[in-house]
This record gives sequence, structure tokens and C-alpha cells, in this order.
Amino acid sequence: MIKLSHIVKTYDSPAGPVHALKDISLEVARGEIFGIIGLSGAGKSTLIRCINMLERPTSGTVEVDGRDLTAMNNRELRAVRKKIGMIFQHFNLLSSATVYDNVAFPLRLAGTAEDTIRTKVTDLLGLVGLADKAHQYPSQLSGGQKQRVGIARALASDPSVLLCDEATSALDPQTTKAILRLIADINKKLGLTVVVITHEMQVIKDICDKVAVIDKGVIAEQGTVFDIFTEPQQPITREFISVLLSNDLPAAFRGSAVTQEKTPGSLLLLRLTFLGESADDPVLAGMIRKFPDVETTMLFGTLDQIKEMPFGRMIVGLTGPDESVTAALAYLKEKDLKEEVIGYAKRHD
Repeated sequence: MIKLSHIVKTYDSPAGPVHALKDISLEVARGEIFGIIGLSGAGKSTLIRCINMLERPTSGTVEVDGRDLTAMNNRELRAVRKKIGMIFQHFNLLSSATVYDNVAFPLRLAGTAEDTIRTKVTDLLGLVGLADKAHQYPSQLSGGQKQRVGIARALASDPSVLLCDEATSALDPQTTKAILRLIADINKKLGLTVVVITHEMQVIKDICDKVAVIDKGVIAEQGTVFDIFTEPQQPITREFISVLLSNDLPAAFRGSAVTQEKTPGSLLLLRLTFLGESADDPVLAGMIRKFPDVETTMLFGTLDQIKEMPFGRMIVGLTGPDESVTAALAYLKEKDLKEEVIGYAKRHD
């Protein structure tokens, strides 16, 4: 649906050229919710503006639904952009216009008949939960309600792609969750392809199917949200994930030396990750029954969701005869989970 190939974006400045994007390539499948996460200044907003050609890349190609936007003139781009909706961090509503008129604005620009506009706007306000706010003004709305107006306006031209540029960063956590649920619901109901720009890993975890991590103008890592959360490869990715999923040792082991060799009084520490149905499986109970001479200590555990998929993590400590511990590890490897051997460490007071 969306294909970016070797995108470069360079700005001129008094101090010399600024390389905002450096050889960016990624693909977004039809109907997917694709997240792009990065720190401030990483280039993510420039990247999303290249998708609808509000920023023309210095080099590279942008394809949307099989059409090369970089080869189009301004008139052709205006027609294509009607099928690419966009919502913004600060809403960008017309303060002197009612909710109804804000949503109707792009339709009137396109010369749509008023009867058609009335039906369309009424349906959209119902979709975003603002049917009773049609005649109010933005100053009378909460932040979440303003963003819902922005979403309705972005959907007015029946887009096939919805771009969300930090759409929830100005909202409180509870309102953010409500807006994310709305975006996910619209994705399902309308079959929209959604690209989400954010600096919050919670947003990626809640609604995205895939994610690309952008750092200093390059894609540091990309893949499914499950793979990125469970097996992050790059330091920047681990930094984002650590906000939600700490990789620190349990308090009783912090500061202790972790070795790969067994020492007297040490426990073998394992980090276990459970996905989907395996999050509810009694894997540890089965291991304890099968290897009664291996003492298993639960040191940390949490159960969460990635999008709608159950996701669990725990750290356990194993002690016992070497051959039994090795057999227990082999048993875990056969199960539907991911296991990471941290090493041997001693509990401290």
C-alpha cells in the first residue's frame, strides 16, 4: 500500500546541509497500523510528511497504492492527497467554525453538494462519538473531543490512508487510550491503512501491527511489534521498551555480579517471555513437576497485552544438580515461549 524507497531529505541552513532523512526504506501493507517511533529531532515528522508529499524528498521514491507520488506535479498531488487523511498533535481546527463546519470544510473546498455534506458529516460525527456536539465550537470542547473532530475531518474525503502525527501527545493518558481505541476501531471498520508517528512506546504497544524505530534520520530497527518488544536488537529500541518493560534484575540481585559460570550460592537467572495463549499455560508448574530436584524461585512477573495479544514476562531463579537444570532448560526451549539465560548471580541482603 505504501512503499518508501531510499528516501533522503536534506535541508539547507546557514551552517550547511542538514540531513533529516538518510536512505529510508520501508513498506506498509494495506489495512495495517504501522508505527514510526523516535526521539524529538529523529526525523519521524519529516518522514510522515514525505508520505503525502507535503515535504518532497531530496531523492528516493514514495509509492501509495502503486502510484509514484514523487513523479507527480502539484495538480496531480492535490488529487491524490484527497485519499490521504492526516490528523495532527494540535488539532488544527478553525476556531471560528462549529464542529459541523470544521468537518464539512474539506468537502466544501471540493465543491460537494450541501445535501451530501449534511449526510456525510452527520455520519462521521456519529462514528467519532460527537453527534451531540455538531453546533458547538472548538473552545467548548475538551482536548479529546477536539482530536475526534480532527479525525472526522480527516475521514471526510473517504481516504484509504490515515496519517497520525503525534495525534495523542497533547492528551492525558485516559483520553489517549480512548483516541487510540477509536483509531483502531476506524482501522477495522473502514479498512484504512494507518501510519502512526509517536515518541511513546505505549502507543505502539496498544494499536500497532508493525513498527520502525528511527534514530538520527535512519531506520535503526523495524519489524512486528511482538518481535521488537520481545527481541529488540538496537540500544535505542531497548531504551524505548525499557519505559514499559524493565530489563533490570530484581531488587534482591541488583548490584550483584552476573557470571556465566556457576558459583557457590548463586542462582541461574532466566527471563521468560510468553505470547498469546502460552501466557496462560502453566509452563513453570509443568517444569517443577517434571524436575522436582530443581528449585524454582519466582523473582518477577507481569502480564500485559501487545495490541490484543496477551503478553507475559517473568524472571525466575533455578538451583539444583547441573544435569537437572540443563534438562529443565531444554524443557523450556520446547515450549511456546522465549527464554533468555541472564546468568548466575547471588542474592544480596
